[in-house]
Amino acid sequence: MSVVDTLDRPLRDLRVSVTDRCNFRCPYCMPKEIYGRKWAFLPRNELLTFEEISRLVRIFVTLGVEKVRLTGGEPLLRQDLEQLVRMLASIEALQDLTLTTNGSLLASRAERLKEAGLKRVTVSLDSLDETTFMAMNDVKFPLAQVLEGIEAATKAGLMPIKINMVVKRGVNNQDIVPMARYFRHSGHIVRFIEYMDVGHTNDWCWEEVVSAQEMIDQIAAHWPLERIASHYPGEVATRYRYGDGGGEIGIIASVTQPFCRGCTRARLAADGQLYTCLFGNRGHDLRRLLRSDCSDADIAAFLKLIWWRRNDRYSELRSAETVAFDKVEMSRIGG
Repeated sequence: MSVVDTLDRPLRDLRVSVTDRCNFRCPYCMPKEIYGRKWAFLPRNELLTFEEISRLVRIFVTLGVEKVRLTGGEPLLRQDLEQLVRMLASIEALQDLTLTTNGSLLASRAERLKEAGLKRVTVSLDSLDETTFMAMNDVKFPLAQVLEGIEAATKAGLMPIKINMVVKRGVNNQDIVPMARYFRHSGHIVRFIEYMDVGHTNDWCWEEVVSAQEMIDQIAAHWPLERIASHYPGEVATRYRYGDGGGEIGIIASVTQPFCRGCTRARLAADGQLYTCLFGNRGHDLRRLLRSDCSDADIAAFLKLIWWRRNDRYSELRSAETVAFDKVEMSRIGG
């Protein structure tokens, strides 16, 4: 059964945050000035259990969800995550199970994740320059360990690997072409992402956005690009392939080329709050339902009602006024 919202968008994708904790302090997501030693992360009893997550995913699948992506925070900080992967992989009607990670812990976990049933991984990597990379993760984490994680995931068969690069003017925009060059002919897909105004702690401003067209022009000046069709309706990345057969890249342009009308995603925070937009400011408490005497049918009815009423299109409406809204932080719902 498939449900659609007020703009006729089906529910197809679910992002599940398994923790609000991260071992990086990227300024565009979890700036150190705010998420310092005194920051109060969620206590364990407020996180959804693996059983609760699995139950919810099964219900979402009956409503049309085909793809689940595990996120955070940094999802590999959640103890025994392979157990959750194994539980979700056993859901017969679920077509795709993936994970987004900063790659810091991937080298030692890739093989176990694959064995548990994970299909693919996406690795966030904002620069191949050591100094820039350390400045962007803001904890001086070495680049080599992330590259080792990508190599381990490749050997484990978690392919194709997607590499997410958030581009911020004056910080790492000089690394667009080196990133493209490094991963050409690798079988991996780099996705260049416009710097977005997610949450309200990253001091976002228009002047720091490098547009999709500017990124494309930089890459195409070195290697001709051809636009290609999306893999599926609602895919957020615009796909391009190298004219010489060097592989493909993706561009995610939420700021300059909004794709709200094709958005099929719901986002589940680690504490059980459901958000219907990356830029949402109000969640729906599913943990309360899970820990009550509600049946699966009761929860499914609640989810249908949420989706039927959905009218989110923040990026299409973005203005100086909406940017100032108190939006949920990316570290809670995984971007």
